[in-house]
Amino acid sequence: MQVIKTVCTTMLCLASMNVLASPACTSPKEKWIPQETFKENLVKQGYQIKKFKVTKKNCYEIYGHNKEGKKVEIYFEPSTGAVLKEELY
Repeated sequence: MQVIKTVCTTMLCLASMNVLASPACTSPKEKWIPQETFKENLVKQGYQIKKFKVTKKNCYEIYGHNKEGKKVEIYFEPSTGAVLKEELY
C-alpha cells in the first residue's frame, strides 16, 4: 500500500511541475526582436507592462494587463513575438 501511495504522489508532483513549467525558446539571440522595440510594440497594441524579463529558458515574459484590462502573465518567442503561454488572473 505504501508503494502505491509513493508512486501516486510522485506522479502528481511530476504532473503539477509540467503545468507550472515555463516554455523554452530556442531561437538564436541575434534573431531576437530588441527588448525596447518589443515592449513598445506591446504598448502600442494596448498592453500595460508592469514587469518585463527574459526567462531562464530564453523567452520574453511580461506581467501586466492585456488589451481588455485583465491581469496577465505572458510568455513570448523573442524572435517572432508569438505568444507561447498566457495566464489570466
